[in-house]
Amino acid sequence: MRIYPTLFKLFFKPMDPEKAHHLGMWGVKTLRATGVTRWGGRFFSPDPSLSTEVMGIRFPSPFGIAAGFDKGGTAIVALGNLGFGHIEIGTITGQAQPGNPQPRLFRLLEDRAIVNRMGFNNNGAADTGPRVAAARADLDAEYRGKVRPVIGINIGKTKVVELDQAIEDYLISTRILAPQADYLAVNVSSPNTPGLRDLQAIETLEPLLAAVRAEADRVVLGRRVPLVVKIAPDLADEDIRDLAAMALRLGLDGIIATNTTIAREGLELITPMDKVMELGAGGLSGEPLKHRSLEVLKLLKAEVGDKLALISVGGVTTAQDVAERLDAGADLVQGYTAFIYQGPLWAAHINRELLKLRKAS
Repeated sequence: MRIYPTLFKLFFKPMDPEKAHHLGMWGVKTLRATGVTRWGGRFFSPDPSLSTEVMGIRFPSPFGIAAGFDKGGTAIVALGNLGFGHIEIGTITGQAQPGNPQPRLFRLLEDRAIVNRMGFNNNGAADTGPRVAAARADLDAEYRGKVRPVIGINIGKTKVVELDQAIEDYLISTRILAPQADYLAVNVSSPNTPGLRDLQAIETLEPLLAAVRAEADRVVLGRRVPLVVKIAPDLADEDIRDLAAMALRLGLDGIIATNTTIAREGLELITPMDKVMELGAGGLSGEPLKHRSLEVLKLLKAEVGDKLALISVGGVTTAQDVAERLDAGADLVQGYTAFIYQGPLWAAHINRELLKLRKAS
């Protein structure tokens, strides 16, 4: 962990953030390809006592990586080898799409934050499905007799599809990807696809989730694929309560809280606001999102109790952050932005520190 900040300053900081991301992905996959993570398996693997059961699935650790890092499912096994208890890939859309024009990824270094307007760039469900199936088979073989990392698949709306056709678009992804997923996440909360957040309205979200649930049950035989919905931090508290009630009514398995924020005012930012505003539109993630993400988690917990799984994400950097989310009612915790700043040993470090915290309590 100590050497990575120096490497970041020397190599990644001067580089275009999106190019740096691709280099980081290459590095993660190289660690597996060269056998480093296998040789260091004891160092990277979570202690068995961290294993937890959520949504009927056994997770080797409550800490996983959020959607957005591995957009196309190309590094699932490699990320699992680094100690993440689950890898949520995506967002995957029904059709392949290039995403928004570049530049579309920006760092706020002082805030340990990122602004992105990627726009669901991915190769589409048909291309991704076989790749995830292969990764799933590799994990099953590699972790035989042990609790393997869990695969979540996050699906969203194709940009060119009109909102009134959104359900069928999500169903295309569901048909292809649900059989490969340990759990399925419906993303209606990214700020980077025009109109997508309109789907968070109960009158549009409820039929969408009901249709995805029915389709997943139809195409997956022999097991039930848990279904969760990912929501925005920018929803009003009353809307969050309504959404929680709807999730209970539909029998969803969980809620992921939260996605990135479109807010700029009201955040505790170190970066001067004029510089932040110069970056333009996009979702902000990282340390500045911590307070609101925790606030939404507590609000959801008060509404759903233990009836739904809650997956907390937003501003998570340390093992103390993970422990705080778990104590506040989260069943699982995710991170992403801090991975960029902390480096490849991040998950293993959090798992070790989380174990120490539990032993000390």
